Amino acid sequence: MSEPAARAAELREILAHHSRRYYVEDDPEIGDDEYDALYNELRDLESAQPELVTADSPTQRVGGEPVSRLEKVRHPQPMLSLANVRSAEELRAWIARMRAHLAREGIEDPRFSFVCEPKIDGLAISLLYRDGQLERGATRGNGEIGEDVTHNLRTIAQVPLRIDDAPPLLEVRGEVYMSLPDFAALNERLAAAGESTFMNPRNTAAGTIRQLDPALTARRPLSMLAYSVGLVEGLELRSQWEALGWLRAHDFNVSSEIVVLDDEEAVVEQCLEWQRRRGGLDFEIDGVVVKVSDFELQRRLGAVGRDPRWAVAWKFPPTTAKTRLLAIQWNVGKFGDLHPFAELEPVHVGGVTVKLATLHNEEDLARKDLRPGDEVIVLRAGDVIPQVVSPAPHALENPHRQPPPAPPERCPICGTPTFKPADSVFTNCPNIACPGRQWQLLRHFVSRGAMDIDGLGETLVATLLNRGLIRGAADLYDLGAEQLLELDGFGDISARNLIAAIATSRERQFHSVLFAIGIEEVGEVTARNLATRFRSIDRLLAASPEEIEETPGVGPKMAASIASQLATPVLRELIERLRRAGLRVEEEGPPPGDGPLAALTFVITGTLPTLTRELASERIVLAGGRVTSSISKKTDYLLAGDSPGSKLEKAQRLGVAVLDEAGFLALLE
Repeated sequence: MSEPAARAAELREILAHHSRRYYVEDDPEIGDDEYDALYNELRDLESAQPELVTADSPTQRVGGEPVSRLEKVRHPQPMLSLANVRSAEELRAWIARMRAHLAREGIEDPRFSFVCEPKIDGLAISLLYRDGQLERGATRGNGEIGEDVTHNLRTIAQVPLRIDDAPPLLEVRGEVYMSLPDFAALNERLAAAGESTFMNPRNTAAGTIRQLDPALTARRPLSMLAYSVGLVEGLELRSQWEALGWLRAHDFNVSSEIVVLDDEEAVVEQCLEWQRRRGGLDFEIDGVVVKVSDFELQRRLGAVGRDPRWAVAWKFPPTTAKTRLLAIQWNVGKFGDLHPFAELEPVHVGGVTVKLATLHNEEDLARKDLRPGDEVIVLRAGDVIPQVVSPAPHALENPHRQPPPAPPERCPICGTPTFKPADSVFTNCPNIACPGRQWQLLRHFVSRGAMDIDGLGETLVATLLNRGLIRGAADLYDLGAEQLLELDGFGDISARNLIAAIATSRERQFHSVLFAIGIEEVGEVTARNLATRFRSIDRLLAASPEEIEETPGVGPKMAASIASQLATPVLRELIERLRRAGLRVEEEGPPPGDGPLAALTFVITGTLPTLTRELASERIVLAGGRVTSSISKKTDYLLAGDSPGSKLEKAQRLGVAVLDEAGFLALLE
């Protein structure tokens, strides 16, 4: 080995050692200046002799060339989600169910050791190592299929690029997040530079890890904590606690907060303790994950539906705060409905600073008796949009409260006189050309589940409208990269990527187009059913209300509304322009024929472990079944995931059969 090659190898080992001391052990041996000097020496050696660069070199964490798009990848093993408990009683009931299950397996009085881990509010990821080298990193996605974000994960210091003494194949699972101090420092830098700041650490981390340009990711302070192993070959681990120890010993960042406990009451106390301490941690947590440590017991316990029996998440209660309601404003929805929202005195709640909150609709606003000037209670649970729950109790006793708010008599966007339909909870702007309506329709058109145009968010939609580059959805397909270059924030690559994403949307199926164009009362399920029944836009446009009513899930009133909207010149012109732009206006493939689900009607509710609702609906239709959005006596099956809501109760009341995902897949087979 030449002298420069030997020195480069030595520097890589030294820098890896000091990175481990700094990021994993939190016990640095040298100062930043000394580390930087060693790093610069290695960087200079590699610049002079590029053949010395290795994939695991610390210099490779700055980010390489941008990727054109995020590829979909299948996980070696499904990344399952967890059932929730919210109290000591529910945790004890979970343990009792495990004991009962093991008793049926012939294991009496099992000895449990529980590993308790803080449930970090970040983004779950999977790292795949082959012969010790990082081969691929992916997001969780739907649990079965995620997105390849290897280019971004390489920039995170706590992600080892190489593992010494590694098995031939190893999958490591962890959470990418942004610590609260790092998030605050990032926002300070952005504010000092006059740039927009971010709302919360979780969304910032999730958005950053999905960037196409790894150089941008490298400039944002992401962290990673490893919490388990998935697929492994050539390494025998007997417990979760042993696996965490192995990960620590091989330079993975494992939370020092994790404990192992043998007593279930100690587990309860640990969860309550973290609930009390959550505000003092350096990262956001929304609960505690409790796992049976012994892998053999995990195997014997197995899973039920989407949930492993051997693990559960103790979820913390929703976070609330008090603040002042400064004003009540009104937004225009895509069909002209006026939606009230609250302008608040900024308050920190649920890990973010909240200035705006939803008020749902004017009848809900009246029921809660909310008035400007009131001190109010604000709720933010997880990623749910903040909402105003009620006035603070003492606010109702204030004799100087302002009068109850009323919906505006004129549209706040276009000034058109408003009206309120007799059967609606919303006052309406009847102007179909209202800029507020057009913006909302375009937001819907480009959204996920509709045309799913990556990179075209609501701010950019508003900019394109305000600059006169587009007036409606069809104009998107006439945009050129040169027009985008006139806008702030666009360079050659980003402009070409957006134009490519718009072009890719031409490949969306007919039912997605039908959902995207914005027909009132037509959601994803109804759009798919209409596409399945009529097969083309021309047959749907020619259909009578009575023919439309024959579509599963469509009643007489909805059918009349759909027919009426499809007859309007505005919607017909949009459809024709989209047809000319090359969007699909016919359903692909042959009509559904006989299959294992022929003539069966399904309703889907809740979150399934590995299937999205769209994919589950597609499998039902391809197998000859039908999907509707509401439960009735005619429903054959309710496919229920996590948080099924009132549909599960109604199905049980009507005697409708309920399936989990495993039962559904078995039915397909």
